[in-house]
Amino acid sequence: MAIPDWPAQERPREKLLRSGAQALSDAELLAIFLRTGTRGSSALDLARDLLQQFGGLRPLLAASRTEFCSMHGLGDAKYCQLQAVIEMAHRHLRESLERGDALTSPEQTRRYLRLRLQSYPYEVFACLFLDNRHHVIAFEELFQGTIDGASVYPREIVRRALHHNAAAVIFSHNHPSGIAEPSQADERITLRLKEALALIDVRVLDHVVVGFENSVSLAERGVL
Repeated sequence: MAIPDWPAQERPREKLLRSGAQALSDAELLAIFLRTGTRGSSALDLARDLLQQFGGLRPLLAASRTEFCSMHGLGDAKYCQLQAVIEMAHRHLRESLERGDALTSPEQTRRYLRLRLQSYPYEVFACLFLDNRHHVIAFEELFQGTIDGASVYPREIVRRALHHNAAAVIFSHNHPSGIAEPSQADERITLRLKEALALIDVRVLDHVVVGFENSVSLAERGVL
């Protein structure tokens, strides 16, 4: 049965309008995005099949163009739509950070960092540069590595902090394994960077390690 033939209270769009997007399942949200299904399958059926084949919403959103378009019912048009949605989410969070105080909204900061970094299949080390009122000046992905790690160069971070005239920074990197637990190496490089930046009066406020489902703050762990 096609979705328009369902009872109104069971249709994803009507459910969203009635109860809000947070009330919908991953499959229902994806069905609204897909809009149409395939012969013999509704958009919700297709959404459920895709989530099962990819192993969930996160790997589906992180899929390459080739992987995405190889699935029945998908193609370049839907891939472009999906990338546009993801980029709008990135920009919305970035603008929210730029308008607000990163220190008084740590959860918002973590959500932004997770969204930016959690889908990479390799390690990425990034930095939020802040002014003396702790407003965001810029976000930069500074170093990339393999699945095992990234090489981090204090001299380059000092150079970028001076370029932005930053007063403070928040570091972040992802663990491609999906497990956000910091390693001893993470703690060592954090302290090394803190010492290097102290020479130019730039404070390290936090280092957030990003996994698939959560993140860990080294500041909250007492490392900083």
